[in-house]
Amino acid sequence: MALVLGLFLAVIGTTTPWPAPVDTLPDHFSASRAMADVRVIGREPHPAGSMADAQLCGWLAQRLRGLGMEVHEQAFTPDPVRVARYIDWGGVADRPQRMVNLVAVLPGRDRRLSAVALMAHHDTVSGSPGAADDGAGMASIIETVRAIAAAGLPPRDLVVILTDGEEIGLDGARAFFGREAGGGDPLRDHIGALINLEARGGGGRATLFQTSADNGAAVALASRSIHHPAGSSLAVFLYRILPNDTDLTMALPWAGTHGVAAYNFAFIGRPGLYHSPKATPERLDQGSLQDMGGQVLDLTRALLDAPRLPGPTHDLVFFDLFGLIMVMLPLWTGWVMLGVSAGAVAALWRERGRGRGHLRAGLAGAGRMLGLAGLAALLTMGSNLVSFHVGGPNYYDRLAATPRLEVMASASAIAAFFVVIGRWRPGRAALAGAFVPLWIAGMLLQFFAPVAAYVVVVPVLVASLITLLPERGVGSVVAIILAGLVVGYQFQLVHEMLQAVGSDMPLVVALPLVLAALALLPRWQPLSRPGRRTAVLAFGLLGFAVALVVRATPIADTIPAYSLTTRPLP
Repeated sequence: MALVLGLFLAVIGTTTPWPAPVDTLPDHFSASRAMADVRVIGREPHPAGSMADAQLCGWLAQRLRGLGMEVHEQAFTPDPVRVARYIDWGGVADRPQRMVNLVAVLPGRDRRLSAVALMAHHDTVSGSPGAADDGAGMASIIETVRAIAAAGLPPRDLVVILTDGEEIGLDGARAFFGREAGGGDPLRDHIGALINLEARGGGGRATLFQTSADNGAAVALASRSIHHPAGSSLAVFLYRILPNDTDLTMALPWAGTHGVAAYNFAFIGRPGLYHSPKATPERLDQGSLQDMGGQVLDLTRALLDAPRLPGPTHDLVFFDLFGLIMVMLPLWTGWVMLGVSAGAVAALWRERGRGRGHLRAGLAGAGRMLGLAGLAALLTMGSNLVSFHVGGPNYYDRLAATPRLEVMASASAIAAFFVVIGRWRPGRAALAGAFVPLWIAGMLLQFFAPVAAYVVVVPVLVASLITLLPERGVGSVVAIILAGLVVGYQFQLVHEMLQAVGSDMPLVVALPLVLAALALLPRWQPLSRPGRRTAVLAFGLLGFAVALVVRATPIADTIPAYSLTTRPLP
């Protein structure tokens, strides 16, 4: 029952909302209305410096003026080194000498107040219509401005920044947020809060994955205002240490200096459409557009209405619970949860006496959990190696294979689970020992990365509380619900992590697998010997078979042409 409940919750947490129709209330976000703009924006590729991009900029300026915005251009000279590399990739035939950011302002009732800014980029890579990257971002901004304007003048100015040259190397954002003397756009220092919109794919939930530093107040406002939130401090932590960039990267140093709250939203589902010639409006998931636009409109409206825009405060732990609510916790609560779980595990350990046998059982429980993590990592990486094409992997082809790679990695990890846990019925001492490696991992994370520690600390706490519940009656029902919550969150986490890095690092499933196993162990019913054998063979062969299918499948027709060269990829 816990597995069924967990799967149900994970589906809720990863499913995009239904696109709102054209006749939705004027002050609401409608993906159906926004799609009219996506169809214009994504009609053809429009790389920076191209005639198509110049024509699109003209249309965008006219569209923004039609919404009552004051529009100006910020022209700048792109970096020659990045432009040369861009031409080498096939971006444009001629070297662009001039690029243009479009900057627009919807006047507010009090223009002395700091403005709220929305940012996306208007250029694409060569050969891709860019309906998602960044057509969805621009269309979401246009529909957000329309919905804000439909309710009357906002309390403060609303600024729109549509940058050029993002695909070249964030050149437009560099120009707008330039830090040198006299650099940057004149409107830059009028901005008090900034939201960037991006995409790496063509679908999936839109997630708050990056913020400015010291984000406590900024996250608290987002949590109060967004009706169907998606995001986590784990994503923020990982993005800070990964070598990935968006336009917001260029804004963050300035934002940090001026105490400006910054947010970054993106969706990464349907990853085969990233930079793809197939990234057309017809292939864009309109539910993702609704999700992105709905969250951004909620947050933008809250920022515009705020008496004071959020400033720097201590970071918070935050994560959405299946897209229903945003949970926020102070950093110190991790230590409290570790203390409570340690007490529960200690009670479990003391329940059945002491002695060498007791200690051996505890060590065996700890070893079994470590073995589960190791075997899951080994099987997923092994199947991943099998899935590589003979000529070596192509990054974009691997992105296109992500749905199959998810099945491959998940099946391999489940096979590992049945190998290690299938017939195990742990005693109290062994169960207590099973908690120890994960409790230590949670403690280390709490010490070195407290904003990310919840991903281990919270499941360990919940699993430890399950061990204290009666085995019958209400206690059994509560145990199923708690285990279902943990398992569901791990299912969702596996999906999100494999979409993000699964094409290269499918072993990331090992941690969620072990955490889910820990929540199931207190009420786990061992399989029979034939049952375990069947489960291991079924899931193991499924993972191996999917790996062979990926290996044998011709390279995807969604990959960008430049990825077939030997030059470095953008």
